[in-house]
This record gives sequence, C-alpha cells and structure tokens, in this order.
Amino acid sequence: MGIGVERLDYTKGIEERLRAVERLLEIEPQWIGKFSFIQIAAPSRVQIEEYRAYETRVRELAARINQRFPAATHPPIILKIEHHQPDEIFEYYRGADLCMVTSLHDGMNLVAKEFVSARDDERGVLILSLFTGAARELPEALIVNPYDTDQCAAALQLGLTMTRAEQRTRMRLMRGLLQDFNVFRWAGRMLMDAAALRRRGRLSDIVGRVSERRQRAAV
Repeated sequence: MGIGVERLDYTKGIEERLRAVERLLEIEPQWIGKFSFIQIAAPSRVQIEEYRAYETRVRELAARINQRFPAATHPPIILKIEHHQPDEIFEYYRGADLCMVTSLHDGMNLVAKEFVSARDDERGVLILSLFTGAARELPEALIVNPYDTDQCAAALQLGLTMTRAEQRTRMRLMRGLLQDFNVFRWAGRMLMDAAALRRRGRLSDIVGRVSERRQRAAV
C-alpha cells in the first residue's frame, strides 16, 4: 500500500503521482491487484473554479486508471477527497509500505516528516520530489523528478522491493535527523537569527552616526 496526503492543489503533483502508479502497473504487471495507492486529498479553495476543475481532472484520472485494470482484486487508486483527522492519517502512515511526496513546487513538506516520525517501527519507504525543501534534509529518501513518470514508477518498484534491512537503515538516519532538528531547535535558530539581525541593525546605526559626525567635523 502506498499513501499520499495533501491538499487538493495542482502544486502537489497528484496527477503526476497517479500516472506513476499507472506506469508501474504497465511495466511491472505483477503488482496488479497487489498494490493500491491511497490518495488523501483535502478539498481546497472549492469556491475557485480552477480548483473545482482540478478536482474533476483528478477524479477522472483515478477512475480511468482503475478502469484500465478491471481484473485487479484491489483497485490501483483509492481516492479520498475529504478531510481526515490527524489520528486517522497516522494510521495510514503506519500501515503504508511507502509514502509519496511529489510536489511540483513546495516549502516545508511536513507530510514527509510526519510519515518518518510515525514509523517508529523503522519500516517503510519515502519517495520525495527533488523540488521539495525536505529533499535537502532527507537524502535517504528516494529522490525523484515528479515530471518524469518512468523515474517515479521505478522508484515505486524500488520502494516495494526494498529489503527490510535497507528500509531500517534509511529510516533510522531520517528519524535521527528529525529528532535532532525538531521544533525546539528550529525555534531556537529563529530567535538567534532575529537577535543577530537586531545586533547588525544597531551596529549599522552606530556606524552611520559616526560617519555623519566625521562628515560634519570635516566641513
């Protein structure tokens, strides 16, 4: 089972992700009926026409992929466009064999870190877009270009066949980083950076005043 969790937003690469699942089943048909990808997508900006059109495209794509594999015991795509509580999402994280975060352009990518934090069993594989900020922090994930469908499909195959030992090694390294660079470390750095900026501002004021006095004295 694979899992994806995000807002229903075109920047999250949901369509690209579903096409990667479709491509996996094309090139590795042994997964038909044995692998399902659950996409949780919280409705977003439903009052905007473009977002409603995007939801329609995602629904139609999921339906088309499932129709391509009618003999599958379990549908390849399970689309859940609805809000979920954190404890519900935690259960999906814990039960998944892999998690895909394939944003086309994104920031903190907390889903990737939530998945890693949930896996105290040191199992599971994280597939991460190279366009995410988290890709620089979590190089032990399988890093992919979300626009490259074949590369993403290959990452899915690698994740589904990865040995438990390799999963454990990668997950331990990622969990170790998250434990070291937690919210308290982040807040501390923010405060230190703010203090440094304030000191530099005061220094600039002092230098400016001294320079002004020298100019007046020269006159």
